[in-house]
Amino acid sequence: MKTNLSFIKTARDKIQLLNQKLLPHKQEYVTCVNGGDVAAAIKEMVVRGAPAIGISAAYGMYLTAWEASKKNKKITLDLLKKQKQQLDAARPTAVNLMWATQEMLSVAAAFFAKEAAAAPGANPSKVKEGPLKLLLALYEKALEIHNDDAERCLAMANNAVKYLVTKYPKEKYNILTHCNTGSLATGGIGTALGAIRLLAEKGKINMVYADETRPYMQGSRLTVFELQKEKIPVTLTIDSQAGYLMQKKLIDAVFVGADRVAANGDVANKIGTYSLSVLAKAHRIPFFVVAPKSTFDNKIENGDKIVVEERPAQEVLEIAGRVIAPKVPVVNYSFDVTPHTNITAIFSEDDTLE
Repeated sequence: MKTNLSFIKTARDKIQLLNQKLLPHKQEYVTCVNGGDVAAAIKEMVVRGAPAIGISAAYGMYLTAWEASKKNKKITLDLLKKQKQQLDAARPTAVNLMWATQEMLSVAAAFFAKEAAAAPGANPSKVKEGPLKLLLALYEKALEIHNDDAERCLAMANNAVKYLVTKYPKEKYNILTHCNTGSLATGGIGTALGAIRLLAEKGKINMVYADETRPYMQGSRLTVFELQKEKIPVTLTIDSQAGYLMQKKLIDAVFVGADRVAANGDVANKIGTYSLSVLAKAHRIPFFVVAPKSTFDNKIENGDKIVVEERPAQEVLEIAGRVIAPKVPVVNYSFDVTPHTNITAIFSEDDTLE
């Protein structure tokens, strides 16, 4: 199953990221030529969605090495470690980001170790020979992370659909989703939205209800945009209306993505997800999370340990640069944590966790 949408264009000397803050009105790209550019794009939410952030960061690590090489500077492990730190700090809650940069750093570390073994006594943190080989290895790893995500999306979506139609059989479903988890957020058809697309392909979707999702309206601007392009029935709903839709029996299941899954199954995702889980549980509606293994963080025991990002007050006080509220203190968490006890099942490319 292919998609006509992509958040990224790649080349050997740059990447271009579709500026998702301008969608659906404008389709403009932000050019990144080094890891610092990519970190800024991630922090400013030009690119968002956990898998997409990880993919972008992988290319960012490569571009830092590429830029150093073009400027005739030595590529060092310290250089790449510093770049990893900058990228990781851009969105601290999304573990895909740290996973991808670590994958890239591991490729570089293995290369440096091989160089050191071939030249005893040489400084193992610097490339003495073969910088082009290192660049090629980094580029190929970034491509691998990018391309593999498409396969992961399809696998986890299939797992989710199979579970839903088996455990909760119905001719057609009304699905509620939150934020954006489609092609704009991943390297493939999407996570939660990927499952919805597969359901639609099988003729199993009656209606998708898309939360608008504050503060950047990723649901109204991006999810509705994607579903319309795929000709999947979609109705936009305000975030605070979910409970009433459930009360009116308009929702059969909730599908969301994840930015981090703790060892016990607690899930960090876009702010508003926890509220949906509480409402779904109260109305006995299945609540599903669809996320790749790269989102699982077994180093964190539970959701209490997850660092939750706080965003600038401006994102709430303004919309598209226009002030909509008095200047007062703002609380603006970008994510919340849903306890595993509120989740019916988590689908990855490998497993279904109940």
